Amino acid sequence: MGGVAELTRRQQYDQRQRRRSIAAAAASSVVAVVALVVLVPRLSGWESVRSSFFDGDVLATTFPKLLRAFLLDLKILAWTAPAVLVLSVLVALARGARSPVLFPLRAVGVVFTDVFRGVPTILVITLIGFGVPAAFGLRRPWNDPVLWGSVALTLSYAAYVAEIIRSGIEGVHESQRAAARSIGMTSGQTMRSIVLPQAFRSTVPPMMNSFVSLQKDVALVSVLGPVEVLRRAEIEQSRFFNFTPYVGAAIIFLSLTIPLTRLADYLLARQQRRTGGTQIT
Repeated sequence: MGGVAELTRRQQYDQRQRRRSIAAAAASSVVAVVALVVLVPRLSGWESVRSSFFDGDVLATTFPKLLRAFLLDLKILAWTAPAVLVLSVLVALARGARSPVLFPLRAVGVVFTDVFRGVPTILVITLIGFGVPAAFGLRRPWNDPVLWGSVALTLSYAAYVAEIIRSGIEGVHESQRAAARSIGMTSGQTMRSIVLPQAFRSTVPPMMNSFVSLQKDVALVSVLGPVEVLRRAEIEQSRFFNFTPYVGAAIIFLSLTIPLTRLADYLLARQQRRTGGTQIT
């Protein structure tokens, strides 16, 4: 009974601390918002900033066009995200190969991650998007900048996600492999049925953060010429001589990245609860 009572007191204490944290966060947020609303319009250059970046008429005129252009970003994301996941798993498995016979495969995985993590994504997109079609003399539809921009994004992000997956694989205790061998499972069966499921559970939150970054970096494909949301904002900015279209594009990106970020935070918190980790309140 004493243990139950102590547990109850602990839960009550945690609830009080949580309520205090929420109240403090709410109060500080209200103070910050009020300060912004009251003080920012009093700044001497605010009117110029408002007309250049927050023109309601320009936003209303350009926002539908920005939304239509954003559909291309979503399409690129729709096929690059699965491609990144598949390629990153293959690279992670190659890097984790233990057999001496598979050393060349492991070397390829190391070179792949070193190269594509070391070169900026925008440079990868430029080199592949302009270089590959020009080098091989490709014609339509094989010189499509959307195609090669998607390939560049896939290669670049697969290098990062592969390292996340590899860390998850290496985080699975060796006893799990030993237990699988003791019941006659092969290395492939052990990896597929024992190691990878556990690795994925521990790496879902950081992978979600990588895919949030991928969603933003899809806009880098605009350097190759496709009229997606960032290029459309640039066109509209030149048309109106106003920066509000860029703010509209930022709003569109935030409408997708914020929910995805909150989902990643939720998955991380759930993982911490399952593993007994301390959560920050």
